[in-house]
Amino acid sequence: MRHLYSLLISLFHVMLPVLGVFVKSLKEFDQVRRGIFLVLEEKLSTQDQTIWVHAASLGEYEQAVPVLEELRAKYVEYKIVLTFFSPSGYTVKKETPLADVVTYLPLDTKRNAQRFVKLVKPELAIFVKYEFWPNYLNTLQKLKVPTLLVSGVFRADQPFFKFYGRWMTGSLRAFDYFFLQNTSSLNQLQQLGFKNAEVSGDTRFDRVHRQLSYDNFLPEIERFKGTDLLLVCGSTWPEDITLLSDFINTASGIKILIAPHKVDEDRIQELEQVLKRPSKRFSNLQSDKYFDADVLIVDAIGFLSKIYAYADLAYVGGAAGTTGLHNILEPATFGVPIITGTHIEKFPEAQDLRTLAGLFTVANAEETTALLQKLTTDANFRLKTGIISGNFISNNTGATPKIMAYIDQTLTA
Repeated sequence: MRHLYSLLISLFHVMLPVLGVFVKSLKEFDQVRRGIFLVLEEKLSTQDQTIWVHAASLGEYEQAVPVLEELRAKYVEYKIVLTFFSPSGYTVKKETPLADVVTYLPLDTKRNAQRFVKLVKPELAIFVKYEFWPNYLNTLQKLKVPTLLVSGVFRADQPFFKFYGRWMTGSLRAFDYFFLQNTSSLNQLQQLGFKNAEVSGDTRFDRVHRQLSYDNFLPEIERFKGTDLLLVCGSTWPEDITLLSDFINTASGIKILIAPHKVDEDRIQELEQVLKRPSKRFSNLQSDKYFDADVLIVDAIGFLSKIYAYADLAYVGGAAGTTGLHNILEPATFGVPIITGTHIEKFPEAQDLRTLAGLFTVANAEETTALLQKLTTDANFRLKTGIISGNFISNNTGATPKIMAYIDQTLTA
């Protein structure tokens, strides 16, 4: 099966330029990966000591940040190579100071894997959450490169636990150690026969908890909120706005901030058409001396983690549809009650927080409006729910020190 996989991946690689003529996303997928090896040859020398960190997208990058920060501070002699699979990570973080080289991961063919690892020559490879590319892992194993999985998640619906994907289990032998998010992941991994693992927790808790110590001051948001309550609707998709629009258009005594997941002009205009109340854009706040709208649309990226510091309530998007729930931990660290859609089955942190009653899921506009009205008018309920969220974060920090202790032993051995 592994040979069949490699053959199919190679055929896909060859056909990409042709497929890109008919499918725009495949054309982009192909184009952004051209020239990767030239970039590596230009930015890395044969004398460099390197650490390779791979994250699928922006969410996985956020999980890697605490480890990247520690690596950058403690191992200044190493160059850090950071790779992404998805444009959502690369386009936002391609200039991050936490890495020396940031690039897309070439397609998982045998040739690409061998060439990539030969150029990078990592003395340590770190994969985040559940990025498992068989040819890269097999290459790392053959070259005896120490390889870790951090904030790992294993679920019964993954290929390893299906008849058609059991062959991929062999690729997991490339990992010297698994740092897992939860006990259920450990149990699943042990079913495959692996014992070199522990439940360390999710590094995102460390990541978001550090946000409390950062400067979160945003004068535009301070001016917009004033002395009112503020509902922050973060990383929203159209499905989320469908749940929220009735409350947004009828609520009083509360300011509402909407940060769409996509901030292109078409999406912003679609959102403005749904709103019946006057709204303004974040980009206009500095020039608008008479800002009197109660709804603010954030038409920029990179501000949401700070904006949550001003929230009294938070709606986190992605779980009303099938796009995937966005980061609930960012608002939780500020002690904010959280609302989201019902599709949280793949997000254990959301399930755990819902069990504790710090997060609520809503299935339709009526439920959303009723819950938001209760949280808005019942200060005691809002305060208790927020305390649960804040404690959830502080009680689950500590994954990063465990991972770094292992890395220290590996790099100094």
